[in-house]
Amino acid sequence: MAVQYLKVASALLTIAISSAVIASEKPGSVANKQIAETKELTPNLDNGRKVFTTCALCHSPNGWGTTDGTTPEIAGQLSSVIIKQLTDIRLGNRDNPTMIPFTTPAIMSKQDIVDVAAYLEKLKMAPTNLTGPGNNLEHGKKLYAKECAECHGKNGEGNAEEFYPKIHGQNFNYLLRQMYWIKEGKRRNANRDMVNQIKRFTEEDIIAVIDYSSRLRPDPSTVADKNWINPDFPRTFMFSPKYDKK
Repeated sequence: MAVQYLKVASALLTIAISSAVIASEKPGSVANKQIAETKELTPNLDNGRKVFTTCALCHSPNGWGTTDGTTPEIAGQLSSVIIKQLTDIRLGNRDNPTMIPFTTPAIMSKQDIVDVAAYLEKLKMAPTNLTGPGNNLEHGKKLYAKECAECHGKNGEGNAEEFYPKIHGQNFNYLLRQMYWIKEGKRRNANRDMVNQIKRFTEEDIIAVIDYSSRLRPDPSTVADKNWINPDFPRTFMFSPKYDKK
C-alpha cells in the first residue's frame, strides 16, 4: 500500500513538472503527437490484462461499467478511442480527477495505454444496458439520423480512424451525462462540430436522441452471454462492491 501511495505521489509530481512543459505548446498538437506515437506501438494483450486490473475496480472486471452513469462501459470500445481518451486525460485535455494519477507516465506508459486499449477492444460487451424512458423515440431517431449517424455510424458503431467512439450498448445515464457536459463545456476534448450541434439542442432533443442511442445494439458476435464472467480475474474479485452485475 505504501508503495502505491509513493507511486501516486510521484505521478502527481510528474503532472506538475510536465504541465509546465506542455503549457508552452498547443494542447491539441501535443496530444495528437502522443496519440500517433502510441498507436504505432505493437500491443501486448497479456500486459493489457495486467494494466486493466486497476481499471476493473471501477469499470468492473467485465468492463461493463455502472448503470448509474458514473462509469462507462469500455468493453468492446475502439482501441483508438481508448488511446485518445487516456492520452487526453494524462495531458489535462479532459477533466477526470479520479483517473489523472493513473494515466501519468509514472504509472502508465504509452505501451501500457496501447496494451490496455487492445485488451478492451477484444472484451465482449454487456448483454444488456440501461435504456431511457422510451417516450419520444421517433423524434430521437430522426435527430440521430440527421445529427449523429455521420460520425458515430448508423448503428452507433463509431469510427476508429476519426476517434469517434462506439455508443451502441452504452448505458443511458452515461450518454446523457456526457451530452450535458459537452453542452456545458465541461467535456473539453469534445469534437468542436459536436459541441456546436449540441448547443442547438433543447432538453427534449437531448433526452430523445440519447434515449434512441441507448437502444442501438452491437453486433451479436461482440456481445457476451448473460452469465459471462471475465475469466482473467479470480472469482473473489467479482464481489467488489463497485461490480455492477447485469
